[in-house]
Amino acid sequence: MSENHILHPIAYIHTDFKQKFGIPRQSGLVSELQAYIVFEPEFRRVEAVRGLEGFSHLWLIWEFSKTRVSEFRPTVRPPRLGGNTRVGVFASRAPYRPNGLGLSCVKLTGIDLDAPEAPVLTVSGADLLDGTPIYDIKPYIPVADCHPEASEGYTAETRTHRLQVVFPQELLDKVPTEKRSALKGVLACDPRPGYEDAPETVYGLSFAGMDVGFRVENGILTVTRVENE
Repeated sequence: MSENHILHPIAYIHTDFKQKFGIPRQSGLVSELQAYIVFEPEFRRVEAVRGLEGFSHLWLIWEFSKTRVSEFRPTVRPPRLGGNTRVGVFASRAPYRPNGLGLSCVKLTGIDLDAPEAPVLTVSGADLLDGTPIYDIKPYIPVADCHPEASEGYTAETRTHRLQVVFPQELLDKVPTEKRSALKGVLACDPRPGYEDAPETVYGLSFAGMDVGFRVENGILTVTRVENE
């Protein structure tokens, strides 16, 4: 008989995404995205990250805290397959999982040992909602974690899916300079549900305190508004 284990967050991540819509479907797709990991007081010890500076990438184990399920769903419909094709939940990275755990590889860009909540980790390429609980952090080890020969399964069909982004200059000027590249990258990844293709629809994306409206037609995403939330 197995025991029930209760996991407790060791940290929380702070990102530019206050809503799930628009978050890249995998980590590393938008390298310009910057996030900060702040440890809980119990784990806020400088010695706990000793040696971490020697690694360029990290594994984050976290919780889909806004997507909890009450019963087991053996199959899911990946958005990139059009939202109609079902695959096994364990053949996907869908959030609707028995334990709701996510796994992301991010780049470590800084360790702040002088911040009031030190140590604070700065990472790039994260695909997490703001305030997501982190349950563990492990260094990425190339010799063990990198497998260039690995087969891609059904994801090979969609990995090159990118949109051309048209961002009118008068709207781009409303975006802070340091956020422009990340926002363009998020839009190029096509935030829409995979089963939607309605050129007349104006979608709204919440990013870094801004409401960004856009339309998509024939593989071209055109930004229509940028307003402060």
